[in-house]
Amino acid sequence: MNVGPDRPSGPGGRGRRRRGRRPPNNRGQQQHGQGGRNRHNKDGIYTAPMDHSYRAVLNGNGNSGAVRNQRGARPGFGGSFRPPDPEPLPALPEDANSRIFAFVDDLFFLAKIQETARKMNVKVEFIKSDKDLMDHMKKNGQELPSLLIFDLNNAAARPLTVIPKLKAKLKKGTSIIGFLSHVQGDLKQKAHEAGCDMVLPRSAFSQNLPQLLRRHGAPEEGTLEE
Repeated sequence: MNVGPDRPSGPGGRGRRRRGRRPPNNRGQQQHGQGGRNRHNKDGIYTAPMDHSYRAVLNGNGNSGAVRNQRGARPGFGGSFRPPDPEPLPALPEDANSRIFAFVDDLFFLAKIQETARKMNVKVEFIKSDKDLMDHMKKNGQELPSLLIFDLNNAAARPLTVIPKLKAKLKKGTSIIGFLSHVQGDLKQKAHEAGCDMVLPRSAFSQNLPQLLRRHGAPEEGTLEE
């Protein structure tokens, strides 16, 4: 029987037509996709919670804090949060007495305090012992310090021994702030018991340093209680 040029005849033609309608073979792709999902799950790339080191990298991004807050993170929890620096105080006279004293010998924090004090127009004296503090106060007419800063890991300053003595001598006229590593919970408790008004982790101390220096650096009248 004659057939038109466009109509296949015989088994061969039908076979070719069925092959043409057969859906593409994606079995290999499905297997690959299944293997990819299993591999990703095993490695924890998509399904495992984000580890802390990766969060630390994200916190270095200026936009990460906003993203975390949009997702319901606690305000201020992200490492990228930093309070704005306050306006500096009016420039002090050259002969103005310092009202802030720091028992700090760590070079990093010493330099940071010095630089922040310069920006805030505040004078900060670095001392090694409570005797140095008393000698300095006698020279300045017994004027009370407004703030004492203790590096609680400064063994040479003996903070847990010196703080109670200074607290008893200076009463409520002087605030005492200590800073330490965020993992030193026992030392934090002991510092509070010794008389520290505030104990901060190093990171929080650094972030709040401009506000602390400005608040306590302004001139104010006060004398030592005998």
